[in-house]
Amino acid sequence: QVQLVESGGGLVQAGGSLRLSCAASGRTFSSYAMAWFRRAPGKEREFVAANSWSGGSTYYADSVKGRFTISRDSTQNTVYLQMNSLKPEDTAVYYCAADHSRRNPETMTRIYDYEYWGQGTQVTVSS
Repeated sequence: QVQLVESGGGLVQAGGSLRLSCAASGRTFSSYAMAWFRRAPGKEREFVAANSWSGGSTYYADSVKGRFTISRDSTQNTVYLQMNSLKPEDTAVYYCAADHSRRNPETMTRIYDYEYWGQGTQVTVSS
């Protein structure tokens, strides 16, 4: 089992940047596929970015491609989401997710693809 704790959210102006962190417990962090999802006010939780269990492959939602980057540091048991060129429509609660799956990240874009979830961190982008 793994526990996930997100941090790094906050208030930023449009065009700015933030880096979210997701600290994972457990000694087998390197075997987990990791992802970020978000839920905007009044909307359902949606996929943002995924990183394969090996860390070698990534996949992004079209809405964030070219602006967001998912990465991991296995020595720190942490996954990051670097968010650049933020837009007001990026405002949401961002969630970290993990799963034991070895599937390619482009096939893991649904909520039920992931077994473990963090509590979320709020990101607010002002115009």
